[in-house]
Amino acid sequence: MGWISAIIVGALIGWIAEKVMKSDMGLLMNIIIGIIGSSLGRWVFGDLLDIGSAHTAGSFTMSGLLFGVLGASLLIFILRYLKIMK
Repeated sequence: MGWISAIIVGALIGWIAEKVMKSDMGLLMNIIIGIIGSSLGRWVFGDLLDIGSAHTAGSFTMSGLLFGVLGASLLIFILRYLKIMK
């Protein structure tokens, strides 16, 4: 059940980040960006900046979605900077 929830939450986070960053990606890319972006958000905001609730990034809570979307948006920004993605 863990993989199914990760895919669903990853798709939601990726879709929100796609709208925030004005990207045009498909469902599979939204899932990938959402899952990797949530891990990035947990690492940046939870481990590096030590924001307590950031450790919930990627979970289906308000703070988890917020930090997941921030991490996914940061990932899209980095991929654009490296010219890997439009």
